Amino acid sequence: MTRTIVASATREVVIGFDRSFCVIGERINPTGRKKLAAEMIEGNFETVKQDALDQVAAGATMLDVNAGVTAVDPNATEPGLLVQTLEIVQGLVDVPLSIDSSVTAAIEAALKVAKGRPLVNSVTGEEEKLEAILPLVKKYDVPVVAISNDETGISMDPDVRFAVAKKIVERAADHGIAPHDIVVDPLVMPIGALGDAGRQVFALLRRLREELKVNTTCGLSNVSFGLPHRHGINAAFIPMVIGAGMTSAIMNPCRPQEMEAVRAANVLAGTDRDCMTWIKTYKDHKPAAPGQPAASAAVNTPGGATAAGGRRRGGREARLARG
Repeated sequence: MTRTIVASATREVVIGFDRSFCVIGERINPTGRKKLAAEMIEGNFETVKQDALDQVAAGATMLDVNAGVTAVDPNATEPGLLVQTLEIVQGLVDVPLSIDSSVTAAIEAALKVAKGRPLVNSVTGEEEKLEAILPLVKKYDVPVVAISNDETGISMDPDVRFAVAKKIVERAADHGIAPHDIVVDPLVMPIGALGDAGRQVFALLRRLREELKVNTTCGLSNVSFGLPHRHGINAAFIPMVIGAGMTSAIMNPCRPQEMEAVRAANVLAGTDRDCMTWIKTYKDHKPAAPGQPAASAAVNTPGGATAAGGRRRGGREARLARG
């Protein structure tokens, strides 16, 4: 059974087909968040701190940490800022972290100070990226997200995306990196623009699980980009991708509707043993009056719920929208 181990200084998490779905909190990312970007540039990390605490309280298994505040000379600005952000977050919460950057120097700088076993986000099938990132993954003995695009861009053909994923897994093996340390992102397309996006990713996930035997992740909210009531689409998508074999997702855990879908899917997939997380989270749940939203008690532990909200449109979602 494929198991990807990530860890903070004090907590180990296993991503795997026989484990509860791994929720990677997406909020610490200035892409598409002008206020957060401005704060981070000024050295103000109060929103970062609050986002970290809120996401863990809401049930995030891991936190993604991104410091890409500017496209102007990121090789000079991003390494130091990512290190600063990472150190603040890992000093505040004990969940494992995902180091999220497209700048190789920033990833290496962050790996030098990261505690435990973080996830590197990410490498693509581009030759330049493979040669830059895979040696770092081997050197620091960490897992990596493999995004299924290469020099040709993001293919609309799921067979091409599978081929890119296979290429990355094979090239990683050349560096002595085992498949269990590759977490493939098959790239979820916006369903509003591509009607087959759902069916494509479900089929891709099954192939990745059965043929490559790798764990998987995605930018979950990409699927609903451009549609009204996005959280309804996202919440329906979650159990479907889990059923198809996805084992983690970068998402906003501060959306109760989506976290409820994650927890319910864990129950139905048999990974929430004896339904204990569901029971702890919802034992005081009170059905809503007609026409009113349901209210659930907040639990300040992984698996808990919160009424806190939040909105992020950035990262892969923004890149997909532009492309």
